[in-house]
Amino acid sequence: MKTAVIILIYLITFNFLPVKDFLSEQKKYERVRSSIKQKGNYLKKKLSEIGLLENNLNILITAYKDEDVLEVFAKTKQDVKYKLLAVYKICTRSGVLGPKRRQGDLQVPEGFYHIDRFNPASNFYLSLGINYPNKSDRILKTGNDPGGDIFIHGNCVTIGCIPVTDDKIKEIYLYAVYARNCGQTKIPVYIFPFRMTDDNLKKHCESYSPNKSLISFWSNLKTGFDLFEKEKRELKTIVNKQGIYSFKF
Repeated sequence: MKTAVIILIYLITFNFLPVKDFLSEQKKYERVRSSIKQKGNYLKKKLSEIGLLENNLNILITAYKDEDVLEVFAKTKQDVKYKLLAVYKICTRSGVLGPKRRQGDLQVPEGFYHIDRFNPASNFYLSLGINYPNKSDRILKTGNDPGGDIFIHGNCVTIGCIPVTDDKIKEIYLYAVYARNCGQTKIPVYIFPFRMTDDNLKKHCESYSPNKSLISFWSNLKTGFDLFEKEKRELKTIVNKQGIYSFKF
């Protein structure tokens, strides 16, 4: 109950603020101030290397479970296509390949999400909430409760989340704060089981051949993967009554 109240306070405080106030509100927290002091100049340098500034920034995050890799892409608000900005190691992982379908299954979700919470006072140093379960997850869940509270966070422990080290979450969190402060209210997060090339999909489908529903789900994810790989643009997702994604720009 206490955790739910704290999360609600963060939602009210941070996610409905006027955009121009977001960074200043985040700076009220010591961990954010410390992260800016330690990482601010480094992040400016990383952004400048691809022609970007922290005050004109959108980001997009991809994660690949089988590789334990998280990637941050970036662009200006005016641009359409993203450029790769940074690559991070996911430092531990629970569950196996395949989507999250119920509370307590230890699975990391797979699908198309966005950041819906910023937690500068997380138990895991800093954390970014992901809007799991999305519409597809709620349709395809097994049992009554699909679970929730999935985060990208520091501290290398997890039950279904995406953890990086405390040092690296400072960078990812600040990129997200800067993007939110620039008006990006829904930062995309695409979580894939693996890089869904034709060869990789064939290999994994052979390994999981008895699980027809999983193979069908992965084939659906691959459609979105292929579009993003080709265009490096944010995907607009639509979910039908069967929980299947379709995509457009």
